[in-house]
Amino acid sequence: MDKHRIGGMVDQAKGAIKKGIGKATGDAKLQAEGEADKMKGKVKNAVGGAKDAVRDAANKT
Repeated sequence: MDKHRIGGMVDQAKGAIKKGIGKATGDAKLQAEGEADKMKGKVKNAVGGAKDAVRDAANKT
């Protein structure tokens, strides 16, 4: 598993927590930061997935 995938999962979890706390406290800024972290995590995870796919394809040949 690529390090980007792991980092992406961490960012997504951190973002979900921030968003939840922001929602519970009514802090719109914290909610927005949480959503941004989640999106950043999704992108990192996708990059890591693409790297894994390329690596797997190269290893099969």
